[in-house]
Amino acid sequence: MKVSQLLPVTAQGLAPFLARALAPVLALAVLASPALADPFRLIVTDLETPLVPNSVMDLALQEGYFDRAGVEVELVRVQQTPLALAALQAGEGEMANISVDALLQVIARGGADLRAVTSPNKSLPYLIAAAPTVQGVEGLAGTRFGVGRLGSLDHSLSMLVLGAAGIEPEGLDIVTLGQPNVRAQALLAGQIDATTMSIGTLLAMPDPDAVQVLIDVDAYYAAAPVVMKVNAVPAAVLETRGDEVEAVIEALVLASRDYAADGALWAEAMARARPDVDRADLDQLATTYAASWSVNGGLQRQELEHTMEWLAGTEDFADLEVPPMSQWLDFAPLDHVLARIGIADDMDMDVHSR
Repeated sequence: MKVSQLLPVTAQGLAPFLARALAPVLALAVLASPALADPFRLIVTDLETPLVPNSVMDLALQEGYFDRAGVEVELVRVQQTPLALAALQAGEGEMANISVDALLQVIARGGADLRAVTSPNKSLPYLIAAAPTVQGVEGLAGTRFGVGRLGSLDHSLSMLVLGAAGIEPEGLDIVTLGQPNVRAQALLAGQIDATTMSIGTLLAMPDPDAVQVLIDVDAYYAAAPVVMKVNAVPAAVLETRGDEVEAVIEALVLASRDYAADGALWAEAMARARPDVDRADLDQLATTYAASWSVNGGLQRQELEHTMEWLAGTEDFADLEVPPMSQWLDFAPLDHVLARIGIADDMDMDVHSR
């Protein structure tokens, strides 16, 4: 054997030599851990960052909360819950922000094995606005009240709120008008005397001061503590990507705590996300949402039980049985997160009773 055959591989030939030697190893490594290379896809039902606490999902990405929690997140944007549910069931995402109503319906029909794991925005920021001629809440009796449609979310919840305020829903003249902006226009035009809208719709009106707020956001939710939206995941995702599920929850909770502690942080982040919105409006919204953040993950058993009882009496469940909580909710991922980061002792507190 020649001496030259015992010499090491030259520098010039080292790269192709290593490439041939390591190619099988690298290929096996890639095949063995595909999940590590894939982003965690979070399906949201807003095509742009919304002007509500649900914005925390967009802002957690924009402001680096997901990165700091150690999870790579990609937002998948669709319009409304039905498309979000369809995308989640088709495997186009690992988690989706959807309505509790729709989640319970699909599970009641045996259509999916999904579990709610957190609620970054439990309720819509609804309020009841009225014409200046209405003399207080009691003055709503017998007036024309605008709703989206009979049986719609705003109709059902508002009747619950008004009933708690001593107003008999049967005595109202219910006017179906469709979308919130249409109802707001009808209120300004004097076609109705009052209606339900979000705080964002109110601020978007040409002249918000032309109407009065009879029942504000906090009072509305206190009278109807119904959890409207949750983040749900397929059971298979909990099994295979449970650590990432917890990381997403942790990021959302920590962002919510920061915005609850200092509303200006939210307004500043929103100004970057939504430069089309006046900063004064963002500051006003930040004040409105001061007590609305899910600083402990938003899953309070008492509120969830109340939500199930309310849903059982709606038209959507006239022919369906509301499934038990164990079939559509899993507290464990959130409990694991709270065990690591602690419980915030100022709001969103029912976590102690689990």
